Amino acid sequence: MTEDSATPRKSLRSSGIVAALAAFAMALTAFLESAMGRKIWGTGGKAGFWSGDINSSTNSQFLFDPYTSSHMLHGVLFYGFFWLIGRDWPLRVRLLLALVVECGWELLENSSFIIERYRAQTISLNYFGDSIMNSMCDILAATIGFLIAARLPVKVTIAIFIVVEVAMACTVRDNLTMNVIMLVYPVEVLKTWQGQL
Repeated sequence: MTEDSATPRKSLRSSGIVAALAAFAMALTAFLESAMGRKIWGTGGKAGFWSGDINSSTNSQFLFDPYTSSHMLHGVLFYGFFWLIGRDWPLRVRLLLALVVECGWELLENSSFIIERYRAQTISLNYFGDSIMNSMCDILAATIGFLIAARLPVKVTIAIFIVVEVAMACTVRDNLTMNVIMLVYPVEVLKTWQGQL
């Protein structure tokens, strides 16, 4: 076997290992969320594809909702972060790390502490945690965001980030930036404005 023929096989094997680890991380996250009391389809047990009303009881319970786009932006930010600290690392390794971090966030986001913080400090009064299916789709959205950032020029990626944030602010009066602000250092004026939707 020549070195040239061995390299693609090694690359495929490495990609297979990374894919298996990613699947394991997601499966473990789903298992832990179930142990935390999260349901496959949320509190109502009703399956669904899209929930567009962020104040409804199905928000974060169906596969997708407006916050799916925020999770996509997580992936964009993770790409930038792991490029800064490990730009020489293989892309698949950085992608796996980003996915694991997103899995960690999903577990934290569905903890009693964060759920109560959301309900007390943000407009998410009806938030009771994500369904497991919604959580898995959020992780996939972050993965897609990472891959978008990896493939597109930086200026285009930044433009997409800004457009998504502005679109979220205009349509549901919430986005990733406001979400972070309200979780870390709540601003009453912002909360009042968000509640006027």
